[in-house]
Amino acid sequence: MTATYDTPVVLDRREGPYGEVVLRRHGELLQIIANGTFLMDTSDGRSERLLVDAALNALGNRTEPNVLIGGLGVGFSLAHAAADPRWGAITVVERERAIIDWHLDGPLAAQSAHAVADPRTKIVETDLIAHLHETCATYDALCLDIDNGPDWTVTEGNDDLYSSAGLTSCARVLKPGGVLVVWSAQPSPDFEETLRNAGFQQVRTEEIPVARGVPDVVHIAVRPG
Repeated sequence: MTATYDTPVVLDRREGPYGEVVLRRHGELLQIIANGTFLMDTSDGRSERLLVDAALNALGNRTEPNVLIGGLGVGFSLAHAAADPRWGAITVVERERAIIDWHLDGPLAAQSAHAVADPRTKIVETDLIAHLHETCATYDALCLDIDNGPDWTVTEGNDDLYSSAGLTSCARVLKPGGVLVVWSAQPSPDFEETLRNAGFQQVRTEEIPVARGVPDVVHIAVRPG
């Protein structure tokens, strides 16, 4: 039976250490589904671009700052960072091998091939929280797009990232004056308060306009110098 335009078609399905992850095509869109829950698709990318731009803007005139992007996703954040020559090294932490493969030689390569091939880009296959605990590297900016944000996580354990302990780990790998930018599917005043309690300064939230419903946001905070 031939699929219609409105029928999602599964392109790949993997069972990994964190559960099932699926890449499917729905019309012209590619979608990532984790454990049966929709995570993201290739429909827009405004919020991912804002994530990266907000970090760079907050850094001011810092020369060739390096950035860690938490979550490869459909590649919008990486592609946008790699398109800007002002960034220095670009490290992407992604724990799902399937998602990395879809970018290296699968359907998502159309989104990100140029960015993946950029000599500044390094993709690290590991859990972000583990990387924050273990790495000896420090970063000028952390751009985190993990799960659906602080208030509703799909994957067990991801909420640890948004806790006081998780934010302390973020601060540990940030250089003085470094910027933490966190994507969220909805505004979170409680998360803003957690950021302040963790010692971050200049905490603010930027909304991404949407046609209807609650806007996506990015939370922005600065580690004291």
